Amino acid sequence: MAVAEVRPAPQRPPRPWSERLLGAAALVTGVALALPVLTILVLAFTPTENVWPHLIATVLPGYVLRTLGLMLGVGIITFVVGTAVAWLVTMCRFPLRPLFVWASLLPLAMPGYIVAYAYVDFLSYAGPFQTWLRGVFGWKSPGDYWFPEIRSLGGAIFVLSMVLYPYVFLTARASFIRQPATQLEVARALGRTPWGAFRSVALPLARPGIAVGVSLALMECLNDIGAAGFFGVRTLTLGVYTTWLSQGNLGGAAQISAVMLLFIFVLVWFERTARRKQSFVLPAQRPRQPDRIRLNGWQRVLAVFVCALPVLIGFVVPALILMNFAASRLEEAYSVTYLKAVYHSLLLAGLAAGFAVLLGLVLGYANRAVRKGLTSKIIRLASMGYAIPGTVLGIGVLIPLAGFDNALDSFLRDTFGVSTGLLLSGSIAAIIFAYVVRFLAVSFGAIETGLQKVTPNVAAAARTLGRGPIAAFSEVHLPLLRPALVSAALLVFVDCMKELPATLILRPFDFETLATSVFMLASLDQLEESALPALTIVAAGLLPVILLSRTLHEPHITS
Repeated sequence: MAVAEVRPAPQRPPRPWSERLLGAAALVTGVALALPVLTILVLAFTPTENVWPHLIATVLPGYVLRTLGLMLGVGIITFVVGTAVAWLVTMCRFPLRPLFVWASLLPLAMPGYIVAYAYVDFLSYAGPFQTWLRGVFGWKSPGDYWFPEIRSLGGAIFVLSMVLYPYVFLTARASFIRQPATQLEVARALGRTPWGAFRSVALPLARPGIAVGVSLALMECLNDIGAAGFFGVRTLTLGVYTTWLSQGNLGGAAQISAVMLLFIFVLVWFERTARRKQSFVLPAQRPRQPDRIRLNGWQRVLAVFVCALPVLIGFVVPALILMNFAASRLEEAYSVTYLKAVYHSLLLAGLAAGFAVLLGLVLGYANRAVRKGLTSKIIRLASMGYAIPGTVLGIGVLIPLAGFDNALDSFLRDTFGVSTGLLLSGSIAAIIFAYVVRFLAVSFGAIETGLQKVTPNVAAAARTLGRGPIAAFSEVHLPLLRPALVSAALLVFVDCMKELPATLILRPFDFETLATSVFMLASLDQLEESALPALTIVAAGLLPVILLSRTLHEPHITS
């Protein structure tokens, strides 16, 4: 009887040294970037002093209810406004429609706290609008008329919604563009009106994409500290700030941060679930588009009004208010205080953008080389930093860096008699680390998209021509990735210029950026003095808006 020959299982060839190095670097980077979240969880559930009972009995329920109320209001308004504007500019014909395609993105350039300062001054009792009303109608005192209180939960919802609705507009419009014409045409053939086809066909198909936009808007809403604080709405984010900096209670701040992380995990799960559903609902390629609906008479006027009003409220009016304030204080553009704030902002944003792009490249190539296993999961975890509010990151960064500083100082004192002080936690290194953790997702996403252009065939051709990994990267990969790298650096740079919560917590003593200058001046009711740094931030924020508007190519719809 013949004995079958047992052949050894084929062995996988060893991975190149460059891939092993990338995997190790990505693993170390991912663990370092996940450290702030792990720190918050450890400190919250193993505090030196258990303040959970005190928080639950006093401030925590109020923080949670106000945060939920703010997020609910912002979620509803951004959903309605963003979806309505996206449907109109994508599927309808009316005057100024091409203008609103890109103008609807302008509120993204306005940080919520800057819009809040502008509207509180404009709509307060002593502000221009109520003063004009009293002059027109002859009212003499507040008792003669009723006007909604701007410094309230309703005011915060109103302002943040008008700033954040472009997130929903972008994702909803992308979903509407990818919807095939046949489905809407069948609905119309069955007797559905345009409104009926939208409600029964287009909206359900776009629901996953809209959910992604609403999730992103709510993440930004949860991160806000300037607008909510100025409106007197004590949310969880403001609670972390006051508990740590005003009361000096680090354990309490960490425990409130842990509650915020619960909110974030829910939002991230909701956003990821919506993205998975979207990949099944809509086709991968852009299909043939239906004819645009021609609006006539009052419909055209209403469409222009619906599209123009959010842009006016979220960008035009606040910009005019700030320019009016700044016009009387142009000499401050040469003041030492303003120039130092500009320099500090540019320094922090430039360094953070550079590190974020570098680490984004490492994670992007590592994710391409190692698509499964622990390394891939760590990479995905590290790229979730954008969802974490700045106040939570500030606490999570400060604690491990301060622990490292204290350990190093103690070692050098005992060994060499030299004191290093707060080497990291007391310098701009802490702010840069927090910026990189928070905005690495922006860099990683842009670079990952750019890497799709570098096909395996291109890399194989470079190796065939005798190029090593470094030469192939510099001569082949880098030129192909340059647009993605520039976009990533620009987006991270502008986000860092606008970042307020993490900067407030981590900045060294007597170190002001443009964002903290605006916050501190507005907190002292010096709104005119805050206008120039605020406008500088807005001008920087226009850069990614211009970049985004260039990507919004019009679909080929018969009009």
